[in-house]
Amino acid sequence: MRLSRICLFTAIASLLAACTTTPPEKPTKPGEVKLSLKPVDYAQLPAMPEENWQPALAAFKESCEKMASRPGWEEVCAKAKFLPLNQAKTFFSAYFTPYQAIAETVDQNGAVTLSDSGKMTGYYEPILYGSRKKKAPYVYPLHTIPSDLITVDLAEIYPQLKGMRLRGQIEGNRLVPYDSRAQLAKRNLDKYAIAWVEDPVAAFFLQVQGSGRIVLPDGSYMRVGYGDVNGHPYRGIGNYLVRQGYLKSHELSMQSIQAWAKKNPKKVQAVLNQNPSYVFFIERKDQDPSEGPIGAQGVPLTDKGSVAVDRRYYQLGWPIVVDVEQSNPDMKFTRAVVAQDTGGAIKGPIRFDFYWGSGDEAALAAGRQNSQVKAWVLLPNGVTPQAN
Repeated sequence: MRLSRICLFTAIASLLAACTTTPPEKPTKPGEVKLSLKPVDYAQLPAMPEENWQPALAAFKESCEKMASRPGWEEVCAKAKFLPLNQAKTFFSAYFTPYQAIAETVDQNGAVTLSDSGKMTGYYEPILYGSRKKKAPYVYPLHTIPSDLITVDLAEIYPQLKGMRLRGQIEGNRLVPYDSRAQLAKRNLDKYAIAWVEDPVAAFFLQVQGSGRIVLPDGSYMRVGYGDVNGHPYRGIGNYLVRQGYLKSHELSMQSIQAWAKKNPKKVQAVLNQNPSYVFFIERKDQDPSEGPIGAQGVPLTDKGSVAVDRRYYQLGWPIVVDVEQSNPDMKFTRAVVAQDTGGAIKGPIRFDFYWGSGDEAALAAGRQNSQVKAWVLLPNGVTPQAN
């Protein structure tokens, strides 16, 4: 039986209070990484074509549905509402101040290292084939949130723990870690299946992406989105495949992993289990078919205009200019985007996941991306990072 919210919070609060009754300010300590936002002029940003500003304005209009009443954002949201996309560059240049993102890392001796470069990967909305009922070839389940999974937002107890959540299950009178992917594979969770698909690896990558569309046998489709996660750390399976000699590092991609899995079906589950993280879905019935999937901010994502961020460092709704480059395979672009999503693997002050869109072309681009990135946050004139 699920514990009541009050009892659970009381238990966790008591546990934390055993160490300190009032959490102190988090000290600067070895290994700590912070985000510093340095104000700069627009002239210091990389040049980019005007059309690369436009998806960000479309995305920002969506974000304003959630943040238009926030202090300092009312005016820019009001101005953006009816603005045509071809005025995107003028809009951001006139009403926003750029701040360069700089990561500050403290070493064992207390010395601070500054870096303006980080990592950007790509994601997309997958399209899978499946059924609402289990019938061949649709035998691999997509699960919704089990009743024994408990999720606690620790910020509701201590604001200092913003962005941190505790997930587990009750064992006796203790809250213990929830089952890993390997443990869940041994349980019968069929009653929580909201759909069944034909490809276990496609289901795995759907979990990595966090949302997608399922084409049903009658040609209609259902949309699924992120519901919750089991709380275990995300680990990519690509490096494991390379270490085992199944794939070469230079050929590693989402497509090569799928091809290997089709040739080695008996080894697939053991490989997937190398990632203990497991995502649970909910069916999204309230979406316009023409819109993108719903991100963590609760608004539809915009193709090439939305990114996932680490919420410890960025607020959802912030516009950001990203300058991206990689050599293998070649990829280089500068775009304005909006922070509208999060992801289990997106951890760090200069770490982003770029939303490419839906379908095969977007999947190919996302699978190729593993880029170096520099970033500049855009805040309304007069609004400082500290005020946010």
